[in-house]
Amino acid sequence: MSTKTSLFQPALVAPAVRQAFVKLDPRLMFRNPVMFTVEVGTAVMLVVTLGLLFRPDPAQGSFGYNLTVFVVLLLTLLFANFAEALAEARGKAQAESLRKTREETPARVLDADGRQVSVSSSALQKGQIFLVEAGEIIPTDGEIIEGLATIDESAITGESAPVIREAGGDKSSVTGGTRVLTDRIKVVVSTAPGESFLDKMIALVEGAARQKTPNEIALTILLAGFTLVFVLVCVTLAPFADYARTPIAISAFIALFVCLIPTTIGGLLSAIGIAGMDRALRANVITKSGKAVETAGDIDVLLLDKTGTITIGNRRATRFWPAPGVSERQFAELAALASLTDETPEGRSIVELARSLAVAPEPLHQRLAGAELIKFTAETRSSGVTLPDGTRLRKGASDAIRQLAARANEPFPQPTSEQVDAIAGNGGTPLVLSQNERVLGVVELQDVIKPGIQERFERLRRMGIKTVMVTGDNPLTARYIAEQAGVDDFIAEARPEDKMTYIRREQQQGRLVAMMGDGTNDAPALAQADVGVAMNSGTQAAKEAGNMVDLDNDPTKLIEVVEIGKQLLMTRGTLTTFSIANDVAKYFAIVPALFMVAIPALGALNVMGLKSPQSAILSAVIFNALIIPLLVPLALRGVTYQPLGASALLRRNLLIYGLGGVIVPFLGIKLIDLVVGLFL
Repeated sequence: MSTKTSLFQPALVAPAVRQAFVKLDPRLMFRNPVMFTVEVGTAVMLVVTLGLLFRPDPAQGSFGYNLTVFVVLLLTLLFANFAEALAEARGKAQAESLRKTREETPARVLDADGRQVSVSSSALQKGQIFLVEAGEIIPTDGEIIEGLATIDESAITGESAPVIREAGGDKSSVTGGTRVLTDRIKVVVSTAPGESFLDKMIALVEGAARQKTPNEIALTILLAGFTLVFVLVCVTLAPFADYARTPIAISAFIALFVCLIPTTIGGLLSAIGIAGMDRALRANVITKSGKAVETAGDIDVLLLDKTGTITIGNRRATRFWPAPGVSERQFAELAALASLTDETPEGRSIVELARSLAVAPEPLHQRLAGAELIKFTAETRSSGVTLPDGTRLRKGASDAIRQLAARANEPFPQPTSEQVDAIAGNGGTPLVLSQNERVLGVVELQDVIKPGIQERFERLRRMGIKTVMVTGDNPLTARYIAEQAGVDDFIAEARPEDKMTYIRREQQQGRLVAMMGDGTNDAPALAQADVGVAMNSGTQAAKEAGNMVDLDNDPTKLIEVVEIGKQLLMTRGTLTTFSIANDVAKYFAIVPALFMVAIPALGALNVMGLKSPQSAILSAVIFNALIIPLLVPLALRGVTYQPLGASALLRRNLLIYGLGGVIVPFLGIKLIDLVVGLFL
């Protein structure tokens, strides 16, 4: 998905303008107390203006003046609604791009007799089994129950590199709309019609009704409090005006009230939250609520499942250790020969490692003609091949091959035994190879840590986030992987309940916890965590349990999510600072102008030198309306995140947005006054 799109695309602006009028419905406006009071004031101005049309009242000003105030207040409402509608429209545009990947696709379903029946993808039922071959589109979500295939998921994730999906384990989930590139797989449908992952993601993206987050609720209460305070301020001005024998028009009261309450942040609040979800989507992370994005900005602890999250997912052959008297090339050739028919990821990695040593596996296939294949069993804990000439090649666990050699009175070389212990001590898996029960050496299998992950964990550490790896491995292996990956802590031999216990303990101590995982065994922890991020390549259970889904399957994607969350909080904080600072300038624009005729001493406070009370009111109201659309790009893009401490961030906000919030209105209102003064 492209992340470089214009903020004001014509295709987005047109529906946003229409929605700006629809959102004038008081039942919708009531959710935003600040803007709802502005709407009430606008309605009062409409009544006053229409009244002056039939019954002029010099004390209330001219019809044209009151009409202008009404129109500007209406524009204030529309600009605020436009900001929210534009954010929603951007999200819906993303949903449309997702929808294009969900096309009506034919599916080859297996009936009770095993025959293939062609049906439409929309007619597939949960539990049905279908076949997909190379070049075909996967019709709906499912779990691979037989086979292995390379799959192009670019239609969903935007990533061009294909991925491998296979039966069993945590890499068996496939998503409707993706394409099989190689091989053939048998898949069981895991969702009911209309409930696929893509269907749900589209519904989530399109859902404009977003629950308010705790911080947003607190800010709403604060803004409502400010609004109430300024209601009292404006009400108390009435007796003061009577005392000063300075009649104040209704338009002046309403204009003063609208300008003093924090309408800027009130008008942009919803847009900021929705834009946060939109930014997460543009990072290829689909969020199920705005709360999840905002909470991510405050997390203290991150738990990551090891397999498939920190490591590539399957152990791979990383080195051959031949026994004394065996050359590395000879060992590599025989190891590859024993693994050519092994379709496990480990077996394929042995062949790949042999190929890297210039051992060509292709000619070796000729030696397998008529050979007996020995499959791995839990009893023998080994596999291999018996060649036509009677040569027996076996590879397996060290103790299994040791017993095999002992029964044939073959020695187990001491260097190989020491190497087995060294590999196990380094968190690897030793796989011993024998020929006719003679031990030839050991293949080292290691969890391959995803590239660049150490640097990204260091970035999380600088953000103040503790990283914890959870794994079912033994403590020795877990410690080795944890040190290699650069995480702060680890939980070894972890069961699903152990992960939940750890999360709950951290939460009871007041910390916010995020969990990343991809397996069914991660689902309980993903549901318990404050932020649960499931990998798109993971199981359906994991994706259902989390409140975010990472379409790129990147274990360090949480860094971007955290930055988006912090950016959302910073944007809201900076615009709140700017909005409240605005009130200072607007106060000095309107109040002195209202009373300086009756109380000349107040003329000293008219620092802007505004032309008249009417000009001051109109200039402040017009500025108040214009500042909202001018800040829409900032609300949608967000303030640039910088990893600063709380005190440094406060100083920065006060200096840039606090001081700027005072200076900008002074300049803006004065410029508008110069123009308005020409017409009054």
